[in-house]
Amino acid sequence: MGHTLAEKIIMKHIDGKEVKPGDLVIVEPDFVVIHDIYTSFLQDKMKKMGLTKVWNSDKIGIMHDHLNPACLEGDPRSLEAGYQLIEEYGIKHFHATGGIVHQLIPELGYAKPGDIVFVTDSHTPTYGAVGCFSTGIGYTEMASIWGTGEMWLRVPSAIKIQIDGVLPPHVYAKDIILRVLGDLGAAGGTYKSLEFCGTAIDSLSIDGRMTIANMVVECGGKVGLFGVDRKTAEYSKVDYDTVSWVKADEDAVYERVLTYRAEDLEPVLSCPPYVDNVHPLSEVEGTKLDQVFLGSCTNGRLEDLEIAAGILKGKTISHNLKFIVTPASNSIMEKAMELGYIQTLVEAGGMVTPPYCSFCEGRTMGLLSDGEIALGTNNRNFLGRYGSPKAQVYLSSPAVAAASALKGEIADPRKL
Repeated sequence: MGHTLAEKIIMKHIDGKEVKPGDLVIVEPDFVVIHDIYTSFLQDKMKKMGLTKVWNSDKIGIMHDHLNPACLEGDPRSLEAGYQLIEEYGIKHFHATGGIVHQLIPELGYAKPGDIVFVTDSHTPTYGAVGCFSTGIGYTEMASIWGTGEMWLRVPSAIKIQIDGVLPPHVYAKDIILRVLGDLGAAGGTYKSLEFCGTAIDSLSIDGRMTIANMVVECGGKVGLFGVDRKTAEYSKVDYDTVSWVKADEDAVYERVLTYRAEDLEPVLSCPPYVDNVHPLSEVEGTKLDQVFLGSCTNGRLEDLEIAAGILKGKTISHNLKFIVTPASNSIMEKAMELGYIQTLVEAGGMVTPPYCSFCEGRTMGLLSDGEIALGTNNRNFLGRYGSPKAQVYLSSPAVAAASALKGEIADPRKL
């Protein structure tokens, strides 16, 4: 009997011992990261646990992406804690700036095919795009790992998501994951490994795969995984032959299989007030907007900026609209500037921010007032997350976001 991709990665970390869904195992992660929201909490927890040294300072990272630049009164304390931790425990990998943690970790090679990575953030499954078993944990668990180098896991059962065919024009990775979330529901993937395959999936860039893996947590997923191919190896700068094993077995056993024909997919939006409230674009087209956001760890990559710039080049956004653009990392911003995407978006009326969590975290950049309606390429639309609980947020692909910014209402890029 074969194994799912999640099972194969876990087995690799426990000397090849056989596992099945529900088994409890202890693993040593390949890398762990804590970001600025939890640095002060981890610092206190380390002291309470009596931990004076870490298991491996070369496998630990600290990244500032939520609170830097500081916005609220307590932010400087958390940022200060990050600097103190690198001194107290000799942490070798520290990024005070540079971008969003979920972009930096795969971009800088901290997460590679076949690895196990833990981060103190719910959207850690993003690195499943490069075949890495990655999932979010709390700061208490992180403190334990810092001290012992070990973490327990329950082997997840898996849902196979097979998508074959060719995606229609202006249908993107974001439309795929929103459709899947709508079909599974908010709890349909709880503690599951969502494993994506098929010819349509194979055709996606690593950027697109990150978009999908990033959002599996919105249905409760433990991880979202993609088998490794030569695109993965090139992105992660590894020899393909050494990681070609990072794929599910042909006879792997899945709890459930969802099958889609790519040609049947269409642009969809997540509508207020829940991520799994997914509807075809045609059902909400024409909804007036006060703000559009392009960015986040879901859709702030170069491919996303390119799509939006292609739609907005030589045009101007609606005069009564706020259009916020946040690249996911410094390197993405630099490349987008080199290619002219940033200039195009600014000339169209976009407000470009430094690379950080921005609007998506719901504490800076573009908070909404009573009755305002926004559309974003981010990953959550919970009531009250972005300012007033009387505001509404729709989630879409970068193409729909750009078309909507142009018209001042939810718009179909296929009609431009």
